[in-house]
Amino acid sequence: MSKRYQVVVVGGGPVGVALAIELGERGIDCAVVERRRSLSPVPKGQNLTSRTLEHFYFWGIVDELRAARTTPRNYDAGMMTTYGNLMSEYRSALAQQRGNPRKFYFQLPERLPQYETERVLRAKMAELPSVTTMYGWTGESVEQDTSGVRLTVSSDDGSRQILDCDYMVACDGAHSVIRRQIGIEQSGSDFEQRMVLAVFRSKELHRALVAKMPQSSTYRAMQPHLKGYWQFFGRVDAEESWFFHSPANSDAHMDIAAVHALVEDAAGCRFAAEFDHIGYWQMRVAVAENYQAGRVFIAGDAAHSHPPYGGFGLNSGLEDAVNLGWKLAARIKGWGGDKLIDSYSEERRPVFKETGEDFIATRVNMDREFLEGIAPDENKEAFDRAWGEWVKGLGFRAPTYEPNYEGSAIVMGPEGAVCSAHGQHMVKARAGHHLAPMALSSGRNLYEELGPEFTLVALGADDAAVSALERTAAAKNVPLKVVRDSYADGREEYETRLILVRPDQYVVWTGDATPADAGGLIEKVSGRT
Repeated sequence: MSKRYQVVVVGGGPVGVALAIELGERGIDCAVVERRRSLSPVPKGQNLTSRTLEHFYFWGIVDELRAARTTPRNYDAGMMTTYGNLMSEYRSALAQQRGNPRKFYFQLPERLPQYETERVLRAKMAELPSVTTMYGWTGESVEQDTSGVRLTVSSDDGSRQILDCDYMVACDGAHSVIRRQIGIEQSGSDFEQRMVLAVFRSKELHRALVAKMPQSSTYRAMQPHLKGYWQFFGRVDAEESWFFHSPANSDAHMDIAAVHALVEDAAGCRFAAEFDHIGYWQMRVAVAENYQAGRVFIAGDAAHSHPPYGGFGLNSGLEDAVNLGWKLAARIKGWGGDKLIDSYSEERRPVFKETGEDFIATRVNMDREFLEGIAPDENKEAFDRAWGEWVKGLGFRAPTYEPNYEGSAIVMGPEGAVCSAHGQHMVKARAGHHLAPMALSSGRNLYEELGPEFTLVALGADDAAVSALERTAAAKNVPLKVVRDSYADGREEYETRLILVRPDQYVVWTGDATPADAGGLIEKVSGRT
């Protein structure tokens, strides 16, 4: 039996489901193949950034996501870092949010277990008539030619069928079967370190930490003998549920008693605990050499995987889904060209490669260098000075982590620019950068007016210039919404009167007048030249 879809998504985790929502909202006929019938109880991927919350806003489920939170609002979303165990006198709080969320993003960040995020996403996906879900099915083998893709899938009851599609996206995890079949290699940094993940319940640990330090959502113990690798505690709820990551020095699986002892050593105190899950993972950063092979794409952990440091993983995967989703929909509907979908790999791969190497691996190496230096029992005065300087560097990512696509082939960026994870948050509208929110004369925010396709923001701009771009887009069948307002009341901070914004809220062009080649501009940003 064979069924034809426009897109098949292999893997129904949060990234695969988010991609299906992005496509389904645009009326694209797609299927999601997912072997799990129920959600994983492991509370990973908890920190969702302001940028990720913007996606949930545009999917119409931001309120549902916030309602699924499992910790009180007064818990800090940042992390408490200590030298030694958690009872140490050396501690410092580090905010996780990168940049100023109120000024540069339309939504504030959120924190909740990944299974709650998935529950909200699955409920939204179920409302979309153009999305077919195939729970209990696994993608086995893939073939493609210039006209389409054929995927053989098997059910957990032993049955098989073939799915035909125009495009396929593998969101099937770090050990992606599809990625290997289409011949995409990975590279990166392997730290050759095995890690243990434990999920447990302990009210005694909660009481011990509350008595010792301000309440926080996450705690990190920096023990010198661990060479920069974290022992990391994260809250799942307000009083008793936790997850814990730590280096595991043996290839053998530890029993509950051994894991409990490891957790107590990191905490610096003894406490009763009930363990719900113990698992293992390998400390490495891996990035695929390309995110596309013909009509097959990879996204999320299938494209990039790394240690759960800094909250990059799930957020990066959801950004993949949004970036690729609107481009596939545009290509299928006919107004987007091949260069539009080619730009997915061109834009997203450099961002995560730098994220993995410069913001994750570098952090581990910096921590190792610090811990291999002077210790407090050797020279307390010198260590106190060193600790103070190291604490100042804890937030080194904040001013520099600003993913942008200045060098993209579908963006009118500056000469010689590249796509990068390094940048600077600015309200100024810049081609290739995320658009900052802005209050309009109506009292609404500009983000409430952005369209599902392209939006031209015209601020006190000449009507002839606006009309010229409208006519050009219409003649080329590229959907364009125009938002007009005055160039006043703070909107001058954009430093331009015309801003062309693509469906994922990234700017592709700015100017004060009609471009010399309006047709060429529209062709470029829609991937047709």
